[in-house]
Amino acid sequence: MSTGSGADSAPAPTAHDSTARTKKPSTFSSLKIRNYRLFFTGQVVSNTGTWMQRIAQDWLVLSLTGSAMAVGITTALQFLPMLLFGLYGGVLVDRLPKRPLLFFTQAAMGLTGLSLAILTLTGHVQVWHVYLTAFLMGLVTVVDNPARQTFVSEMVGKDQLANAVSLNSANFQSARLIGPAVAGVAIAAVGSGYAFLFNGLSFIAPLASLALMRTSELHKVEIAPRGKGQLKEGLRYVAGRPDLIWPIVLVGFIGTFGFNFPIWLSAFADDVFHAGPGTYGLLNSLMAAGSLAGALLAARRGTARLRILVGAAMVFGLLEVVAAMAPSFWLFAVLLVPLGVFGLTVNVTANSSIQMATDPLMRGRVMALFMMVFTGGTPVGAPLVGWVTDTYGVRVGMAMGGLVALLAATAVGLMLARVGDLRVRLGWHRGHPHVRFVPREQMATAA
Repeated sequence: MSTGSGADSAPAPTAHDSTARTKKPSTFSSLKIRNYRLFFTGQVVSNTGTWMQRIAQDWLVLSLTGSAMAVGITTALQFLPMLLFGLYGGVLVDRLPKRPLLFFTQAAMGLTGLSLAILTLTGHVQVWHVYLTAFLMGLVTVVDNPARQTFVSEMVGKDQLANAVSLNSANFQSARLIGPAVAGVAIAAVGSGYAFLFNGLSFIAPLASLALMRTSELHKVEIAPRGKGQLKEGLRYVAGRPDLIWPIVLVGFIGTFGFNFPIWLSAFADDVFHAGPGTYGLLNSLMAAGSLAGALLAARRGTARLRILVGAAMVFGLLEVVAAMAPSFWLFAVLLVPLGVFGLTVNVTANSSIQMATDPLMRGRVMALFMMVFTGGTPVGAPLVGWVTDTYGVRVGMAMGGLVALLAATAVGLMLARVGDLRVRLGWHRGHPHVRFVPREQMATAA
């Protein structure tokens, strides 16, 4: 892969900006690979537990404090380590073999869930315990996230990478569909502690899947040798690649301000609609249904175009503003489905395009930067959004997040067009308005 810099190396957001020219895979083609199938199965179980813990954690903090800002602080603490240490995690991932590393991180995450379960079930839990557990989980995630992201290419190879990334997201969203609904019932019936317990035990599944893999069938990936300046090397690599840096900037804004749904959905359920944890779980499940649909559409598409990323981000921001103003519960609930579709499309398209465009020796560092920006901005955004929500109401807080996402998508789309020397062409296709970015020379020829 090219590691060149400058506008000449940047794929333009046109029909020709696909990150790979391979045969279009079927929706579930990656699951034909045994190692990936094992990985996928283990992640279904652990992701369900993770979503159960997230819902139980948010509701427990809201119950203990009555503050949306406290929920925001919990979310911030969970993602603060990624902001502080994310790049160092990427350096480690590039240096170390991924499978043994994942054994360690998945076991450590299971232990944090079990610890919170014990504290809650024994009646000793306090809000600072939740804060501490969230922070410890975040520390492990610093290494676990880029390791899981980059390990996918070792299991499936380059040709199936975009499809596998999309199926990973479908996996996560399937669990998001199940986990919140089960968590809502469990919290109402027996309390939050059992949701934490299930999450801790759920990590047995990915540990078993890693153990059962055939290492001889993994695609060999060169490991970066230990050396000085590797962190700066990764930053310089991204800085010289507009096709990497602008998608990362976009997901940074959206992750910081537009993806604060633990704050907004809990506040809508409690303050606006005066409902309980069951309704909170339902709202999360509806959004997850849309996200699952978005992931499956991305898997079927099989490519990662930058114009899809920008367009999905713009629609996502607009939908968020509209949902914030929804006058009734059911209209708000219905709007969460397309919000999930376009939010997931942003995430998957950015993830796939960045991985496919990155040199394998740099992939850990680049993906760590991607995750650091996408999730690490939460420590900044979550308390701010929580404060706005507490002070001005959840509708204002959510509308603000959507407006930031919309403006960021517009600005990044214009920058990518400028880098690629493109202009906007408006026309009709099969009776519908059609917007395309085309090279300036083509516009001049058409004129």
